[in-house]
Amino acid sequence: MLQDEPRYGYQLKTEFESATGGVWPLNVGQVYTTLDRLERDGFVSMEVGDDEQKLYTITVKGVGELGDWWEAVPADDPPPRDELMLKVLMAIEHGPEHALGVLTRQRSALTSLLQIRRRERTPLDRSPDSSPPTGEALAARLVTDALIVRAEADLRWLEVCEARITAGAGPR
Repeated sequence: MLQDEPRYGYQLKTEFESATGGVWPLNVGQVYTTLDRLERDGFVSMEVGDDEQKLYTITVKGVGELGDWWEAVPADDPPPRDELMLKVLMAIEHGPEHALGVLTRQRSALTSLLQIRRRERTPLDRSPDSSPPTGEALAARLVTDALIVRAEADLRWLEVCEARITAGAGPR
């Protein structure tokens, strides 16, 4: 967000929230803590204006770091920490029956969540306004799509877990 022009911390907060469809609200104090760290590391510079507000500008070093970030591909090894994965792995330690109970509860919760997310998406996708969404509306739609796809993937993973647990548990 600083690549286009210098900004104040509060501007960065509101623009970030808009760009992410309002899904990740930021505490303005966290924004300034992050900006202080970026300044310390030489990625941004700060000027205090006549009104005592701090104006932040990206540095040449910051532009290079931003370019590296755009080019970086998320790594899957090790997998990102995931509460569902941890819960299932810990449940297995308590035996197959306990693990299968956890899987059932998680599957029910994910199925309900998936239904809610799909209902949220439906009015957006069937809007009489045929123009494609932009800005915050597009961001919100993409976040909803991501949540739906992730819930579907989690449900599929739970099916795989159940198959592996039941295969290893022998006759029930």
